[in-house]
Amino acid sequence: MARVVIVPSLEEEINKRFKGESVRVFELLRTLSDNPKKGKELGHVGRIVVKELKYGVYRFYFLTDGHSVKFLKADELKNLLVTFVRMSDKDRQAETIEEIKIVLRKVGDGGFE
Repeated sequence: MARVVIVPSLEEEINKRFKGESVRVFELLRTLSDNPKKGKELGHVGRIVVKELKYGVYRFYFLTDGHSVKFLKADELKNLLVTFVRMSDKDRQAETIEEIKIVLRKVGDGGFE
């Protein structure tokens, strides 16, 4: 099982936007612990892969180690870390993805705390 982390700023945004429905959103995000290959791949920055998971009109963006996800079997992904960093609606999708890539290039994955 992979470890799923949701940065605090995103957690607050989900709670604010979805209110009571946020429980279902968090359940969806945590499904990646059992199936880390889930989600659409959007791009790479070094070995880090930016992927998205859809929920209605919203997209949730997460980072993971591309090499591990691609080549390891599901039972070997115990040490994999999946970090959810941002969310957007369909209209701001391209801007959000570019923002994530810029932060990764300049600061690395620690820039999302």
